[in-house]
Amino acid sequence: MTNLRDDLKVYFIMGSPNCRQEPVEVLKEAIAGGITFFQFREKGNGALKDAEKYALAKQLQNICKIKQIPFIVNDDIELAIKIGADGVHIGQEDEPVQVVRDKIGNKILGVSVHTEEEAIAAIRGGADYFGIGPIFPTTTKEDAKPARGPVLIQELRRKGYTIPIVGIGGITVENAASVVKAGANGVSVITAISQVASPREAAKALRKKIDEAMDQIAGGIL
Repeated sequence: MTNLRDDLKVYFIMGSPNCRQEPVEVLKEAIAGGITFFQFREKGNGALKDAEKYALAKQLQNICKIKQIPFIVNDDIELAIKIGADGVHIGQEDEPVQVVRDKIGNKILGVSVHTEEEAIAAIRGGADYFGIGPIFPTTTKEDAKPARGPVLIQELRRKGYTIPIVGIGGITVENAASVVKAGANGVSVITAISQVASPREAAKALRKKIDEAMDQIAGGIL
């Protein structure tokens, strides 16, 4: 496994329902702009199923392989195992963390957490990183919980949790730096890259903001 803390810097999540352009082109552009991690999340109205979903997953996975970007699958453990994905990301409503860990072996396992209790359970179950959010209001996920800002990230860091964390939910170029400064190792976005005219430029701007924030933290400027 590569350095997960660095890999999570600019974490792009996407499936065909999220795109204004062809998903393959969106991913290629996002990688050219500087994303560091990719999650295939095929959900929502018009989401592909079965063979079509598998075919798109393989296409996107191949692009990531060539560019050495970690490729993980959202929720669909069977698909992830079938195509040999680098890992999976699960939510609290999915199978227990330990069960998923047993299924995927030493692949990357990300878990969405909303409380310290969920964080403790995820660590015990074998999580490699947390997805925490929604940090800001979001319309991508219909059943999203209320936005809380980076409160939980700050709380976990203050209490000494060192597990890699990525913030998610309503993150844009304008507010991304604040998430990293709160203690996250990176930010994950969907529409900030997938719904814009130039995914490449959006990814590039986001990467620049995150790199600048990381440099400030490393330099003790904050």
